[in-house]
Amino acid sequence: MQAWRVHRNGEPSEVMRLEETDRPTPGDGQVLIEVLAANINFPDALLCRGQYQVRPPLPFTPGVEICGRTADGRRVLATPALPDGGFAEYVVADEAALLSAPDTLDDAEAAALHIGYQTGWFGLHRRARLRAGETLLVHAAAGGVGSAAVQLGKAAGATVIGVVGGPGKAKTATGLGCDLVVDRHSEDVVAAVKEATGGRGADVVYDPVGGDAYAKSVKCIAFEGRVIVVGFASGVIPTPALNHALVKNYSITGLHWGLYNTKDPAAVRACHDELTRLAAQGVIKPLISERVGLAGAAAAVQRVADGTSTGRIVVLPSGAAR
Repeated sequence: MQAWRVHRNGEPSEVMRLEETDRPTPGDGQVLIEVLAANINFPDALLCRGQYQVRPPLPFTPGVEICGRTADGRRVLATPALPDGGFAEYVVADEAALLSAPDTLDDAEAAALHIGYQTGWFGLHRRARLRAGETLLVHAAAGGVGSAAVQLGKAAGATVIGVVGGPGKAKTATGLGCDLVVDRHSEDVVAAVKEATGGRGADVVYDPVGGDAYAKSVKCIAFEGRVIVVGFASGVIPTPALNHALVKNYSITGLHWGLYNTKDPAAVRACHDELTRLAAQGVIKPLISERVGLAGAAAAVQRVADGTSTGRIVVLPSGAAR
């Protein structure tokens, strides 16, 4: 089969190589899956760079989530077992962790419903306890992770303020349903949030960016606000001033969704049932900006790494026409 392999760490476009390799062999409790669609996530870029919290042995295949078909014909969502990730024609995954692909979504949309939306749901509902009528501030609102949080925030009845970088991404965020979009390149994020909330600030901040985004967030956080730390796409990990959190009475909450797979798998399945219901109702729908064939995967991962993409880019191993 064909698979993208990384033999040394570096930028995705430089270190990913499309090769012929053997199909992976399922171990105990695992199943072989034909890849129908593999969603690109920012962690795929970090894996290539050797900067992710998990560092698979070299060589490895990136790709952390897929929609695929099992030998008995089931259409499923899976997180492939590294080092044999999803940018390939076949993967293996743990049978117990497979989720049914929603019938209302095509292969690319289904592949993108998994990690990003699960992260958004757990972050907003389990960690932040977002309530209807509250104000939610989402950084990188036009990106893959941010777009999911915007849709889930609107589904929860929140007023959603999206922060983006550039007019093109502002248009995308508006189309996703943001009540207010702030272009960080041309607008003062702190001032815009305070003006929109009558000086109160955002009740919940969803931050997959870190760095300057975090610094601005805590300047416009509401009384008893909650900052959900999801990732550090900026490459800068903030150092929170805990004295500031104390005097302003807000909380900083971390979210590593992958832990739920081992600590509380029942919660993951319950979340998937809720996401499937919302997708069936048309309340949420993954934003797929590009569908590329297997040959285009390395360039696509680089676009995600560079922050130039919107929504999700999905790799279709049998061709971009699906």
